[in-house]
Amino acid sequence: MNIEHQIRHAMQQVAELNDCQLIEPIEADTLLLECGLDSLSYAMLVAQLEEDLGFDPFTDLVIDTYPSSFAEFLAIYQLCADKQ
Repeated sequence: MNIEHQIRHAMQQVAELNDCQLIEPIEADTLLLECGLDSLSYAMLVAQLEEDLGFDPFTDLVIDTYPSSFAEFLAIYQLCADKQ
């Protein structure tokens, strides 16, 4: 399973757990703040992805700014995966 698919799957799981409605489809330029997850859901998403992938790019990498779009979020995870 590739990282993008894992992120999308985890987003769906977290949305269901928190009774959130994801905006579909989530495109590369979809803003994270507008996709339907709240701040608690994002914390849960990062924790779920750490469990699934075995790393947390927000602690493993030096990140100056939090990603604002889905493409930026995905790129951070891909970058960290490449360094594993």
